[in-house]
Amino acid sequence: MARYSIGIDLGTTHCAVSYFNLEQAAGRGTQQTMLAIPQVTAVGTVEERDLLPSFLYLPNDQEFPAGSLGLPWDKKRRAAVVGEFARSHGSKVPMRLVSAAKSWLCHTGVDRSGAILPWQAPDDVARVSPLEASARFLSHLREAWDHQFGDDVLAEQEVVLTVPASFDAAARELTLNAAQQAGLPNVTLLEEPQAALYAWTEALGEGFRKHVKPGEVILVVDVGGGTSDFSLIAVTSKGGEVELTRVAVGDHILLGGDNMDLALAHTVNQRLAADGKKLDAWQFNALTFACRQAKEQLFADAKLKKAPLVIPGRGSSLVGGTLKAELARDELTDILTDGFFPETPVTESPQTARRSGLAQMALPYAQDAGVTRHLAAFLTRQARALATAHDAPVKVAGQAFVHPTAVLFNGGVFKATALKDRVMDVINGWLKADDGQPAKELQGAEYDLAVARGAAYYGWVRQGHGLRIRGGTARAYYVGVETAMPAVPGMEPPVKALCVAPFGMEEGTQADIPPQEFGLVVGEPTRFRFFASSVRRDDRVGAMLDDVSGNDELEEVAPIETSLPAKKGSEGALVPVNLQAVVTEIGTLELRCLEKGGKGHWKLELNVRMKE
Repeated sequence: MARYSIGIDLGTTHCAVSYFNLEQAAGRGTQQTMLAIPQVTAVGTVEERDLLPSFLYLPNDQEFPAGSLGLPWDKKRRAAVVGEFARSHGSKVPMRLVSAAKSWLCHTGVDRSGAILPWQAPDDVARVSPLEASARFLSHLREAWDHQFGDDVLAEQEVVLTVPASFDAAARELTLNAAQQAGLPNVTLLEEPQAALYAWTEALGEGFRKHVKPGEVILVVDVGGGTSDFSLIAVTSKGGEVELTRVAVGDHILLGGDNMDLALAHTVNQRLAADGKKLDAWQFNALTFACRQAKEQLFADAKLKKAPLVIPGRGSSLVGGTLKAELARDELTDILTDGFFPETPVTESPQTARRSGLAQMALPYAQDAGVTRHLAAFLTRQARALATAHDAPVKVAGQAFVHPTAVLFNGGVFKATALKDRVMDVINGWLKADDGQPAKELQGAEYDLAVARGAAYYGWVRQGHGLRIRGGTARAYYVGVETAMPAVPGMEPPVKALCVAPFGMEEGTQADIPPQEFGLVVGEPTRFRFFASSVRRDDRVGAMLDDVSGNDELEEVAPIETSLPAKKGSEGALVPVNLQAVVTEIGTLELRCLEKGGKGHWKLELNVRMKE
């Protein structure tokens, strides 16, 4: 029996761990606690901090003295290092620094299990996969916990690991794989915006019912270090009891604090260039890191008017060549507020620039830096989807967009009060123009720690306590089915989309696809295509959509390329099968193929691999 419920926020820029004792929590006589995470902060120095920066530095064999990177549980460590020192030292040697591993983990355009990071590093630098980098962060957290709680190892506790709501099934499964590699075989996944709301309800206790009532719609705006994530949660009533239901999630948008650091660095760089001080690429990386530190200092201390910036020099006289500048609070606020949260009408969509014919492979960053434009697109798109849904818990009749009644902010970006105020002003401007009532801000969030705290609380809720957020899958899922047609030169057979998991399918449930004539290719390499939709809410299991090409309501997710086992002599055969879909307790999707009239059984998971 697990003694602790533990929430892990595996963030793009920071990780955090919160926990509380389940035995004491049964009587609600305990407070949640953040795990103090030991980490290297300088050569030969280890400190405990609430946050573990999600950075991995890969030193060469002679870079540091033996034992200088040691940790309390591994005194002689001299290999890869994660945390604060990885972030600060890596800013000076960026070709050996792995950052944004979480964003790479959900990038379908690369081999996420392949050794590709640091991206475009020189040949003499050892590389790791996004999967391995994520596992390294989780391993550090597990080791830190086990060092402090030796009798209650982390692997035997109730562990909840958070992911962006916009993660597809493949990215979720890869996150679970990373946890398994880190020695955590049994974890439960939870969407980050839900975790933030759990933290808010836990902090207020039963008092939260005074702030939201049935019929209200909570908008969670989560802008972290690497991503912007939106969710809508409806407040409903059943049998006189308040219920919370997640009704919509946004797309995965690579836009966050990292973009803001770059914007600040470019502004300061222009100022230095005007003074005749030209930075090379190495120095610009150092400037970006300095801007991040300055931003965090100004966010943390409201009385601070400006923060210093120090850029190391190049050449033999590094001290003499050091450049100094500063970042003023007014400059910070203006750049971030107007640049990333512009005042725009709700009808203004994110802008997409015309792409060059040849582009460098990298993360698929958002082309439009306006978070408010992405938010407008999310609310208007979901209004259209909810308007046609037969059982939608949110009423949108006559509305141009979904009208939130309350807003919960999450992510370190919103430590800046000016940014929160701008988002509230923009949303309430939209509501006023659409004859709606003003939305209120739900106060009291801890922007860096809320996700970890909410995840730990969810572990307690899973045991039958408190109020659980319902919602099931955030998308409807489909498998591609090739259409039978005579061969035509230059034309491939159209692909239809078969709904295998409807929107909102609950964890721990299964659905039998109505029998149809399906043939499963076995014994030779083949490719299974999968699709998802966040707006098709009424498709039932077994619904068949015609040709997927040009259907802008469907998004193709990572395919599965595999060779399913076959009996000797039947390689390449088509085996008649029935299909069954299962959403597991940990929130991943399995598609089971059951042989008609036989014992054949194949199971596909949306993670480019197959299990027998």
